[in-house]
Amino acid sequence: MAIKFKTLPRLNPQDMEAPQKYYASSIGNGETDMEALAEMIAYQSTLTDTDCYAVLRSLEHNIINELKQGRIVKLGSLGNFQVSISAKGQENAEDVTANDIVKSRILFRPGKKLRNLLLNLSYQKAG
Repeated sequence: MAIKFKTLPRLNPQDMEAPQKYYASSIGNGETDMEALAEMIAYQSTLTDTDCYAVLRSLEHNIINELKQGRIVKLGSLGNFQVSISAKGQENAEDVTANDIVKSRILFRPGKKLRNLLLNLSYQKAG
C-alpha cells in the first residue's frame, strides 16, 4: 500500500515575483472514525464494539479535560498532546497579560512507533 499524492503549483511567499514551482501533496484515502476504530479494536479483543466505543469517547473527553488544565497528555508510544500559544511581545515582563495571546493550538508529538512509520512509507503519484 502506498500514500498517494498529487502535484500542486505554489508561489514562493518570500518572493511573489519568482516563478511558481510544483510540489507533491498527499491525498487522503478515506476516513476512519471512532465507531470504525471501536469495531476494529473489538475484533482484536474480547470486548464488544460498544465497550470499545465507550472507552474511546472517554479517552477523548479526558484528553480534552486534561489539556484544559494545561497538562501534557502522554499516550505512551502513540505520542503526546499539549496546548501551545502564540502571543504579542511586550517591552517589559510585567506588561504581559492574557490579552496578548493571539492564537492557541494543540500540538501532537508522535511517539517512536509513529515516527518510525514515516521511515517506511512508500508513495505513488495519483493519476
